[in-house]
Amino acid sequence: MTSSRSGSYERPHRPAQPEDTRAADRRSAIRQAALRLFAEQGYRATTMTDIGAAVGIRGPSLYKHVASKHELLAEIMIGTMEQLIADNTAAVIGTDDVREQLRRSVEAHIRYHARHRLEAFVGNREIGSLEQPDQDRVLRGRSDYERRFRELIERGVAEGTFHLQSARIASYSILDMGIGVASWFHEGGEFSVDQLAYQYGDIALRIVGVRA
Repeated sequence: MTSSRSGSYERPHRPAQPEDTRAADRRSAIRQAALRLFAEQGYRATTMTDIGAAVGIRGPSLYKHVASKHELLAEIMIGTMEQLIADNTAAVIGTDDVREQLRRSVEAHIRYHARHRLEAFVGNREIGSLEQPDQDRVLRGRSDYERRFRELIERGVAEGTFHLQSARIASYSILDMGIGVASWFHEGGEFSVDQLAYQYGDIALRIVGVRA
């Protein structure tokens, strides 16, 4: 505190938070509240009133920040796919070894699902609730993501590193592991996220028939 000439004390001046920053923070809080409610009670059972109550915003004021609950669902699900693809792209950089690329891809997949359980849960359950063209956009993202794993596996088979009958079944099996992790993993349990990711990397390599 600072002293005034009269001997009283004044609070130090704190710069006001920019309006766009406050709006972004409020939008983020609304999105997180919607994500939690969609996971807990389902998209269709959640109302905008529920979302507003969760962040302390009433009626019309909520619509200053978001147009509809569908906009929030689409933002969550599209954002999930974009992040998964970005993580996968980053994971395979720096090595041409197909076995290492698959391990890193699987580890990134598991880390995301362990750290973003609600996004993974909502993304898996609510695809039918998305309207067009957002549903097609998410489905294209899913197809692209699966293809990345399948092409790695096919390359490994062609190089004689992987040994299996169906690359597609293997890629589906590996991707399903992420949904399983999102359903049971919690921080502070028996394994850390990194320990979990490494062990699932081992499992994935066994799925594709890597021989010790």
